[in-house]
Amino acid sequence: MFFLDNLPDSILKAKLHAESVLQQQEPRLLEIMEYNHAKVLQAFQDEKVTSYHLQGSTGYGLGDSGREVLDRVMAKILGAEAALVRGQFVSGTHAIAAALYGVLRPGDHFISVTGDPYDTLEEVIGLRGQDQGSLMDFGVGYDVIPLDHDGKIQYPLFEKFIKPNTKMLIVQRSRGYAWRNSLDIAGITELVNFVRAHYPHLVIFVDNCYGELVEKLEPTEVGVDLIAGSLIKNLGGSLAPTGGYIAGRKDLVDKATYRLTAPGIGGEVGATLEWQRLFYQGLFLSPLTVAEAIRGSVFSAAFWQALGFEVNPLPEAPRTDLIQAVKLGSRESMIAFCQGLQKGSPIDSFVLPIPSGMPGYEDEVIMAGGTFIQGATSEFSADGPLREPYIAYQQGGISMTYVKFGNILAAKKLWEQQLLK
Repeated sequence: MFFLDNLPDSILKAKLHAESVLQQQEPRLLEIMEYNHAKVLQAFQDEKVTSYHLQGSTGYGLGDSGREVLDRVMAKILGAEAALVRGQFVSGTHAIAAALYGVLRPGDHFISVTGDPYDTLEEVIGLRGQDQGSLMDFGVGYDVIPLDHDGKIQYPLFEKFIKPNTKMLIVQRSRGYAWRNSLDIAGITELVNFVRAHYPHLVIFVDNCYGELVEKLEPTEVGVDLIAGSLIKNLGGSLAPTGGYIAGRKDLVDKATYRLTAPGIGGEVGATLEWQRLFYQGLFLSPLTVAEAIRGSVFSAAFWQALGFEVNPLPEAPRTDLIQAVKLGSRESMIAFCQGLQKGSPIDSFVLPIPSGMPGYEDEVIMAGGTFIQGATSEFSADGPLREPYIAYQQGGISMTYVKFGNILAAKKLWEQQLLK
């Protein structure tokens, strides 16, 4: 293999170390993968999925039983009362926005209890941009409770921020573009128990992007009211060509359907076109692709740590999402990292990533990853805003070996530019 030949000693040693670390963790990762495979298979069998359900519909999509069954399969996998799985969602941000607009009304107030939200939600909320129809434009109030120095939710601050018109608490499960631990299911369970004991009227919403099927339980299985995410991340199994989902309490999911389409129409229509089989097949394969991505992230953490870089999460840490952060320390190193990783892609391997402006982001962003589905972080990618301390966030990985190759090439690029000893 040409890119594994003649590796510098430091990179070769880091590779061997990372392989050893991953081997030690394999039994635990395999147990979770098998559990989630069984859960997905059981949902398909319980809902009696047939080849008929794999056929798409056109026009209004009236009477599309495949769409209806897929919603029930997804709900069962996520332990929710109802689910909405649609190719009409253009991104995870779109699905999250539909959930927020569906539940919140003018005069309501909501709080992010995990610190600042992911960059693309800032304009949805109204923290950036003007006259775009943000939640704030419609009179919805918003506050944020920062996480403490250990990345924990600050429960003592709730009393200060919760108002008589507070309706919802939102949680970002993954770290996003932040150097913090992602919130695991144990942490989400703790939040649910606290809220139910002290503020039982509040709706708990979780941005579940990157977290699906990483642990044995989902937020909706431990009492969260509503979750949302993207199908070109975990649950699309690298096959879904587009789309997103919302799941949770049926009354709240119904409200979200009216924002996706229109009041009175909701989720009763929506053509599934050619993507229906890919949604089913990708969902079925998702426990495997998620497990491969987790294996890849463990390798990445151990590899870059051995090369002298700070990583989060650490190699031995339990995983609750697919994101692996590497603190590169300089603009030059971050660009070299992404350009080297791009060389390991099956598509556009010859393309040179450069920083540029992106819709929804305040800073320049650099992105690497030649994927079969544009932007599919389930396949393998890395990106991040060009701001100090210059952290690259790896996501996904259709196979652990693919992730390994990409990281080795990224390290070689740094070494060639004398940014790595």
